[in-house]
Amino acid sequence: MGEIKVSPDYNWFRSTVPLKKIIVDDDDSKIWSLYDAGPRNIRCPLIFLPPVSGTADVFFQQILALSGWGYRVIALQYPVYWDHLEFCDGFRKLLDHLQLDKVHLFGASLGGFLAQKFAEYTHKSPRVHSLILCNSFSDTSIFNQTWTANSFWLMPSFMLKKIVLGNFSSGPVDPVMADAIDFMVDRVFDQSALSTEAKEEMYKLYPSARRAHLKTGGNFPYLCRSAEVNLYVQIHLLQFHGTKYAAIDPSMVSAEELEVQKGNLGLSQEEQ
Repeated sequence: MGEIKVSPDYNWFRSTVPLKKIIVDDDDSKIWSLYDAGPRNIRCPLIFLPPVSGTADVFFQQILALSGWGYRVIALQYPVYWDHLEFCDGFRKLLDHLQLDKVHLFGASLGGFLAQKFAEYTHKSPRVHSLILCNSFSDTSIFNQTWTANSFWLMPSFMLKKIVLGNFSSGPVDPVMADAIDFMVDRVFDQSALSTEAKEEMYKLYPSARRAHLKTGGNFPYLCRSAEVNLYVQIHLLQFHGTKYAAIDPSMVSAEELEVQKGNLGLSQEEQ
């Protein structure tokens, strides 16, 4: 079985896209790590927020593909914050440091929860232009457990991995999905397999949102079904082409496509 972490694509990503470290808080121990790829002239890029304790490189296939097509893509790895308000304040400072007034956010699992909280936190002066949520949730109560987290640091790594693997389906999965699980277990401890109740709650909160359903893909479709995820991301961002909120370099968009988009924008403004 081939492993993602030794694949040519992953090695190419690590050798061509530098990992940057930025401190925006008074606490020097709070370090943001990020990959920033694509044209720097884009002022409304797509930012990926990973699962809990996840590393920014879990989105390497999106970074490689989307930046190659002319999009500016940033994948973050956030420092430890003990509540979502503290995170939101730190994320706002990071966007200020990067001189980004508006962004598109793609949040996976906890990253999606934090993306929603940041949109809510900045609603009076919006910083989030659009949201893409992947296997996410709106309420952290779904993670109530009978064990305590205080003893996790005492456990050897093989026991922690056993806990994480216990959250995934025990049935057969295809090799690519198995590789994705292995890759994530090496990097995160995240219960991202959502209950039906959690999914239904998200549908109620966003009744007008477009849903992109993958027949297969498991908990980490951005790893094991990256081509499909990248296509859905492009379709989502297409509506902003030709506007100041475009995440793509205008030179990468055909004149015909821009004219169609401007026409659609004019129609929508007339309807409003």
